[in-house]
Amino acid sequence: MKPISLIRLTPLAAAIALTGCVTTQTHDSKVSQSLAVAKTGQIDEAIAQIEAQTQGKNAEDFLLNLEKGELMRIGKRYQDSLNALTIADGKVKEWEENVKSNPQKVMSQISATFLGDASRDYEGQDYEKVMLTTRMAMDRINLGDLDNARVDIKRTHEREAVIAEFRAKETVAAEEEAKSKGVTTGNKELNGYPVETLNDPEVLKLKNGYQNALSHYLAGFVYEALNEPGLAAPGYRKAIELRPDLPVLEDGLKGLDQRTSFRRQKGVTDVLFVVEAGNSPARQSKKLQFPIPTGRGLIMASFAFPVIYPDPDAPVISTIRVGDKALPTALVTDFNVMARRALKDELPGIYTRAAIRAVVKGVAQDQVNKNFGALAGLAANIAVAATEGPADDRLWRSLPERVFIARAFLPPGEYDVNFTGRPGDVNHITVDGRYLVVPVRLYNNKTYIGDLAKFGNVTPVAQLETKPAAAAAEAKPAAKKPAKAKANAATSGTAVKTN
Repeated sequence: MKPISLIRLTPLAAAIALTGCVTTQTHDSKVSQSLAVAKTGQIDEAIAQIEAQTQGKNAEDFLLNLEKGELMRIGKRYQDSLNALTIADGKVKEWEENVKSNPQKVMSQISATFLGDASRDYEGQDYEKVMLTTRMAMDRINLGDLDNARVDIKRTHEREAVIAEFRAKETVAAEEEAKSKGVTTGNKELNGYPVETLNDPEVLKLKNGYQNALSHYLAGFVYEALNEPGLAAPGYRKAIELRPDLPVLEDGLKGLDQRTSFRRQKGVTDVLFVVEAGNSPARQSKKLQFPIPTGRGLIMASFAFPVIYPDPDAPVISTIRVGDKALPTALVTDFNVMARRALKDELPGIYTRAAIRAVVKGVAQDQVNKNFGALAGLAANIAVAATEGPADDRLWRSLPERVFIARAFLPPGEYDVNFTGRPGDVNHITVDGRYLVVPVRLYNNKTYIGDLAKFGNVTPVAQLETKPAAAAAEAKPAAKKPAKAKANAATSGTAVKTN
């Protein structure tokens, strides 16, 4: 028997073998070094590394600009961060326009591809799209631009609505495509996949895979600072709906009327601490055996599926020590849980696309077996395995794993603050203004405190003014009811001081 070369294989089998030789660098491998350097406190070096990757053809890379924007935010380069995030936001705007005008075009990009999910254009996880506009709003807050932060917050709400409508259509389309190809959707055949990581109570409690309480609480805070309590209330209310039974969130809504009326405490600053810990989880490949149907029976081939691996070093913050006060915190957003919820929602589609690829590759291999014999069939079998690269690991890795908030009225002044509870881990902040936002990023051995964002002036404590009538009464003992006048003045002074 003469040796069989690629030239004698069918064009499809030859393409399989040739494309199987191509390997691509995973996103995690691109950014892991930068993230590790940031954790040690070398944020400028981390930024330099990611900037080196966003040159030339990668200057407008969607995911790399997300990473760049986040690292620059940690480094307090807020305008540069906003510039990078604006590039990424342009990609999401294109996606939004497409899903509004031609959703079938976007769905076709999501459908099965011969080379696997990692070969598709990355459109971003839905929670990343939402967090993108939230991050832009946070950059603007640090730049003192509440009006445009308000615009980004409004766009966040609009983006959530677009995502909700499109995902409903996508689910129906995916089911129809799978049915047309004879593939049953689901993940119950994924023997060896750690489905328990997607089915734990925290994941199942999430209302969906894209809305987060931080975005909505921040919306409430910004609207409140802009003196729009009618818009602030829905923001606080939605945050509570997404993360119920958290006193810090509930107090935001309950105290709104008092904070925005004449009853507001005087001589104090409304301080919001936003404390972010660790990095969002990594997605890594896990190879699973998958049955491929052929005319000569089933053969087994390996297909790659993504698994979520959280940041094991992300701190958990229960209280913040500010001076002699201990402020309780609320865990408002956990991107480890959100990433797993997103994967849980996506897994049936990943399974379906893998199954469709399995059918296509199985047919190709069967044809090679029939037409070219066993040796060619062996080559095709090897090619089937080679063309299945690693699972799609693309995630916005520099996002925090967890976000906590704390809020309190504090008199203006200098404060020692301990965010971690570790003895000696003390930072210093200056409290001033009517509203103050304190952004913090925590790693195990490094605390980054961003620029404090101050808005408005502290409302001064009203000074007790001596009434002319009371002064006259004190000067003229013969005046009527002097005791009552003094009593009224004393009562009035007490009321002012307690406001």
